[in-house]
Amino acid sequence: MIIDFHTHVKISKKSMFMPEYFQEMMKEAKASGLTALAMTEHFNTSRFNDIYDFLDKHYEYKQDYYDIEGLKLFPGIEVDIKENGHILLIGNRHDIVEIRAKLENHTNEEQFIYYDQLLDLAEQYNVLKVGAHPFRESTPLYHLNKKQIRRLDALDLNGKDLYAQGISAYREKLSNFAEELDLPVVGGSDTHQFFQYGSVYNDFEEECCSVDEIKRCIYSGKYVVKTSDSLELKVKAAIHVKRLLKKVLSEKKELV
Repeated sequence: MIIDFHTHVKISKKSMFMPEYFQEMMKEAKASGLTALAMTEHFNTSRFNDIYDFLDKHYEYKQDYYDIEGLKLFPGIEVDIKENGHILLIGNRHDIVEIRAKLENHTNEEQFIYYDQLLDLAEQYNVLKVGAHPFRESTPLYHLNKKQIRRLDALDLNGKDLYAQGISAYREKLSNFAEELDLPVVGGSDTHQFFQYGSVYNDFEEECCSVDEIKRCIYSGKYVVKTSDSLELKVKAAIHVKRLLKKVLSEKKELV
């Protein structure tokens, strides 16, 4: 199984969910060689539930994933914490939607949930808990104490940060940090625009159909995190296209 643990299906938080864009993203994910994705959309994105309304209407849900014409799409969510940072939660559809509902009063920056409160909530469900981009300058996690961070299941080797901070240097920094915490590392491209798919991904020895199976593979080390030789080009292209698409959508909204 070739899986990316950090992906989005919307251009931005403010944009509407666009079915045509989603379908194009899934097509390109498969074209890039991926066989599975974790859809970790921002918890405070506009009209979050529109995504699941569309998926439930158009795609079969099996065990813990949607079958998108052969591509496994595992539900997930990316949550902002009060201390500054993002946490990825990946689980079955019911749990992710229910967690999002319980975060309804924490969607504004002034009311972001505290890290320990979020982990207390997450631990009530069978979800994979991943620390997103731990060394990103704007939303790091390394400032939390080690006891807190060890409550996670893994740390995110993030495509955007590999691009921004240098592949070798960033990978070594994160690897040392993860080793100190005795946590595994999983790869996530942080894709919002499809050029970024395949920049960083996880090559699993086994096919997984549930969160439990994913966890077992991660805990037992039955996977390898790989980066593309074209990572810089993929991320740079995606950043520029995303910027243009956001501008076009903004201008169309103003015209309406």
